Amino acid sequence: MAVAGPDPLFGLRNNFYLGAYQAAINNSEVPNLSPDDVVERDALVFRSYIALGSYQLVISEIDASASTPLQAVKLLAIYLSGPEKKEMVISSLHELLGDPAVGSNPILRLIAGIIFMHEQDYNEALKYTNAGGTMELHALNVQIFIKMHRSDYAEKQLRIMQQIDEDHTLTQLANAWLNMAVGGSKIQEAYLIFQDFSEKYPMTSLVLNGKAVCCMHMGNFDEAETLLLEALNKDAKDPETLANLVVCSLHLGKPSSRYLSQLKLSHPNHMLCVTLFCSQLKLSHPNHMLVKRSSSAEENFDRAVQTIA
Repeated sequence: MAVAGPDPLFGLRNNFYLGAYQAAINNSEVPNLSPDDVVERDALVFRSYIALGSYQLVISEIDASASTPLQAVKLLAIYLSGPEKKEMVISSLHELLGDPAVGSNPILRLIAGIIFMHEQDYNEALKYTNAGGTMELHALNVQIFIKMHRSDYAEKQLRIMQQIDEDHTLTQLANAWLNMAVGGSKIQEAYLIFQDFSEKYPMTSLVLNGKAVCCMHMGNFDEAETLLLEALNKDAKDPETLANLVVCSLHLGKPSSRYLSQLKLSHPNHMLCVTLFCSQLKLSHPNHMLVKRSSSAEENFDRAVQTIA
């Protein structure tokens, strides 16, 4: 749905979509917002704190009287704060989604999609996101379909986004993600999208990682390393930067253990850490249950390394 008139939250949204989370927080005081815009503004600010890893701040700031969208954001913070809370979060999420009064709220559906995507339960995620309704829901659908290796469905979602607003930041990002997933000659197109962002807006880890992954696809590992080190200067704990540096260093024949150690310390559940742990376990205990379980995931990992972004 095209927004009538100027969008008062345009700057905030754009900062959030491009990964400029601190800028989103710092510039969130927008005057004369409607009650719905206030909720959306608060949700974006809290999600920015979540993206920066400030889970406890979000959990303590959102109390029981907050609106449903903010309760959903709080559930995301609790979910990401530790694996022991997952079952409780998913149970609470299903309760909210099953409530006829609030279950169709787009922010609630978006958070449900994000959590179930983390769980790699893509069919469950699509139950809540597939109907779309906002640009973020369409963009999340593109991501889910890419993870399911269904670029044909991802492309249909992208077409819908292009019909709504071809120049929207999320439309451009979704286009870049799809180009990276398809690969081949499309990588250059993805690179140009990230290049365009870096010329229009302040450089963020998200944009730098996007450019770096395109460079790796094209075999330009030296350029990729330069971009990733710049991203590391912006955020030394960013998991995607660290994971991409591990992959880049391996291709350059440089030691990657420091980046992997940082990744293990700050994000022990990151896919790259889990996969490498399973590889070590396989050598010493080839019949261990975890090794058997990981075997089927290895093909997915090989594909993921190609598109890690």
